[in-house]
Amino acid sequence: MIKIITGVRRSCKSYLLFDIFTSWLKEEGVDKQHIIMVNLEDRRNKKLRDPDKLLEYIDSKMIDNDQYYILLDEVQLVREFEDVLNSYLHVSNADVYVTGSNARFLSKDVITEFRGRGFEIRIMPLSFSEFFSVYEGSKQLALDEYMTYGGLPQICSLTTEKSKSEYLKGLFEETYIKDIQERYHVQKEDELGELINIISSSIGSLTNPRKLANTFLSVKNEKISPNTLKSWLEYLCDSFLVLKAMRYDVKGKNYIDTPYKYYFSDMGLRNARINFRQDEKTHVMENVIYNELLVRGFNVDVGVVPVMVRDKDGKQKYSQLEIDFVCNQGSRRYYIQSAFRMDNEGKKAQEQASLMKVYDSFKKIIIVGEECLVHRNEQGITTMSIYDFLLNHNSLDL
Repeated sequence: MIKIITGVRRSCKSYLLFDIFTSWLKEEGVDKQHIIMVNLEDRRNKKLRDPDKLLEYIDSKMIDNDQYYILLDEVQLVREFEDVLNSYLHVSNADVYVTGSNARFLSKDVITEFRGRGFEIRIMPLSFSEFFSVYEGSKQLALDEYMTYGGLPQICSLTTEKSKSEYLKGLFEETYIKDIQERYHVQKEDELGELINIISSSIGSLTNPRKLANTFLSVKNEKISPNTLKSWLEYLCDSFLVLKAMRYDVKGKNYIDTPYKYYFSDMGLRNARINFRQDEKTHVMENVIYNELLVRGFNVDVGVVPVMVRDKDGKQKYSQLEIDFVCNQGSRRYYIQSAFRMDNEGKKAQEQASLMKVYDSFKKIIIVGEECLVHRNEQGITTMSIYDFLLNHNSLDL
């Protein structure tokens, strides 16, 4: 099987492969001559971005019948890289591991090109529990910092707010934006930047390309087609910078077409984009919960519950209640609401309303942004703090 490690840039895919994994191989007794490493992002290896030269190089290193471990970093830089990887599928003493920073080149090819002979390992920025394990301070201060500067590993080694801010801003402008522009030949750089600003300022809000096109026209007086905006959104998702959540009809048990919700894979990058201006903890906490659920291996959708209500004239009509997250993993399912504050009965009733309209037996949970004891009410709804949720890997089963 070809192992393909994907994820947002600077999430330490290369470190995982070239440092942690190679150290483990050596500890297991693998001769370093049988570990073939190629960093394709290194300018010195530019010639190896040619598929035939890369094949020739790897073959020249395999001089006996013992097991070889082939580690290729940023493999999407190689033209026709699928052919290169497929060339080793039937080489019995070749075990192939690659990293890549672009979903379009990798995730779809895992399914189509490798025909069941490869799988994807998704790497995300540090979870809060990982971040907190090296943080010197209280969990409350740690969460504030995590929500501000995110979980890219390099952040943990920076000691001042200025250095963290400059690192994230530079990374966004010099790496992510340029990478998207160059890879997809985006001509309208300012408009792409404005789209990123809109998504950054409205995380967790429902939107779609047509709605965004109307925003550009009414607010910016710029006409951009919905199809163009749809492509740009795909580019942001393909780079693992932005994550898209689909809507799921809980009662009808089917997916609902647009609009979608968009979240950022790292809060530090999102905050850097808007110059750390917005500090709305409600939406930030929702994004952090979404990322944590992905880290734990859940498939996560936005839940929609159709209900019948009466309007001001007493007439019945359909309305929709929203459940922040419907999480599935095999036979397990959880319904989760994110509520930063739930300090009065009105707010409590509001957060519980959609959950109480779901009549199956799966667990229903409200996560609040302050310390509280984990408890379950008479309606079967469990309430827990964000700290209990993030720091206990089995928190959903408390």
